[in-house]
Amino acid sequence: MTFGKILTRLILGTFFLTKRFFAISFRSIPSFLFGAVVALGVVGFLSIQNGSFGSTSGSSQSQSTYSLLDAFGEVFQRVRRDYVREVDDEALIEAAIEGMVSSLDPHSAYLNPRRYRDLQVNTHGEFGGLGIEVTLDEETGAVKVISPLDDTPASKAGIKSGDLIVRIGDTAVRGLTLDKAVDILRGPVGKSVRLTIQRGKEKPFELTLTRQLIKLRVVRARLEGTAKQGIVGFVRLAGFSENVASTIMEEIEKLKKEATAPIVGYVLDLRNNPGGLLDQAIAVSDLFLSGGEIVSVRGRGGKDHQRFQASKDDITDGKPIVVMINGASASASEIVAGALKDHNRAKLLGEKSFGKGSVQTLISLNNRRGAALKLTVQHYYTPSGVLIHGKGIEPNILLAPAVSEADEADEEEGNSEDEDGNTDTEQKQDEKEVKEVEDLQLQRALEVVRSESASL
Repeated sequence: MTFGKILTRLILGTFFLTKRFFAISFRSIPSFLFGAVVALGVVGFLSIQNGSFGSTSGSSQSQSTYSLLDAFGEVFQRVRRDYVREVDDEALIEAAIEGMVSSLDPHSAYLNPRRYRDLQVNTHGEFGGLGIEVTLDEETGAVKVISPLDDTPASKAGIKSGDLIVRIGDTAVRGLTLDKAVDILRGPVGKSVRLTIQRGKEKPFELTLTRQLIKLRVVRARLEGTAKQGIVGFVRLAGFSENVASTIMEEIEKLKKEATAPIVGYVLDLRNNPGGLLDQAIAVSDLFLSGGEIVSVRGRGGKDHQRFQASKDDITDGKPIVVMINGASASASEIVAGALKDHNRAKLLGEKSFGKGSVQTLISLNNRRGAALKLTVQHYYTPSGVLIHGKGIEPNILLAPAVSEADEADEEEGNSEDEDGNTDTEQKQDEKEVKEVEDLQLQRALEVVRSESASL
C-alpha cells in the first residue's frame, strides 16, 4: 500500500470513526479542523489517483492544485462559521460538486438522490412536458430551444428553434443549471406553466403552455407526385426513439406497395429533429448505405475510440435521396446527415444543423448512494473525420424556409384572440395542410430527387 493511500485512510478513517462512535456531529467539529480534514482528504485522494506521493514529477501542477484545495477548505470553514444563517454541510458540498460539473458544459450534471430519482420517474412517462429539446445558451445564461417536437404543446404554441426562455413562471433562468431549468419545465400533466420568450431582437413575450404526456408519432410517410411527374417517397422523422429504424423500413415497404409506378427516389425530412438514441442513428443510416463507416465516437486523448460500420443492403436500391436539415436538426440527426453526405449517398438541403455531437453517460456514484454523475465522455465524428460538436453539418444546397405573409403579420402584431377566445396560433393548426403545400424546401427537394433520377 502506498504512503498516499495510508495517509488518506488514516485521516478520513479517524475522522469518520470519531464521528460515528462518539456521536459528534459535523457542526460540533471545530471549523479549522473540519476544513483541514476536507482539504487533506481530497489531497490524499488526488495523490492516489495521480501517483504523486513520493514523486517529484508534476510537482508544480500538484502544488497549484493543493493550494486551490486549501482555499476550498478555508472558504468552506468560513461559510460554516460566519455566514449570516446556518447552512447544511451536505448542501454546501453538493453545491460545490454541482458547480464543478456544470462548469464543464451544459450537458454534464451532478444528480443528487432526489434529482436522480426524478429523472428515472420522468423517463417512465409519469410526468408531463412541453415537447421541446433545449440546451443552455452560454452567452445569455438562458435556456435555448434546439427544437420543438411535432404535435406537442411547444410546437402548437409557436415556439421556434433558437428561442430563448428567460423566465419560467416567476423564476429567472439565468444562474440555473440546465437540469434545474428542465426540472421546473416538467411537472404534472394538465398543469400550466408560463414562459417568457426572447426571440432575436424582439421584445420579450409570454406564452402559457399546458403540460402533456409527450407521445410522438415519430415516423410519418407518404407518396409525393404522380407517375408522370415521378413518384417520390417522403419520410418525416421527428426523433430517434427505440425501434425507429425498423418502423422506417416498414413504412418504405408500404410506400413501395402503394405506389402506382416505381418510386424514383426519397426525401428524408430531419428538420426540427433533436436526436435521440445513438444505436438508432446508426441503424437508420445503415438502411441507406451498403457499406463504409457511419460514425466514430472518440473520448479524451483518443481513448474509447469506436467506429460503427454499415452492414446491411440499401433498402432503396440506390435510388436518389435528399435529406432535409435545419438549425434544429441535432445529435442523431447530424449523424445520419453526415454519414449520407460523406458517402455521397444523399444531397443535404436546407440550413446548417445545430452542432450537438456529444455523448453523455450516467454513472452511479459508489460513495453517495442514490446519486449519479451525468458526464460528457465522447464526441461524434463523421466518416470523413469532421467533428460535429459546435460545428454542425453544412448542406449541399443552402435554402432557407420561406416566410409567408401571414407569418410576417403575426410577428408584427403578436397573437390575438377571436370572439370565441381562440388564438391565432390555434387557428393556424387548421391551416397546417395548406402550409405543407407551401413548403418551398420540400418542393425543391422533390425537384432535386426527380432531376437526379432522370439523369441515371
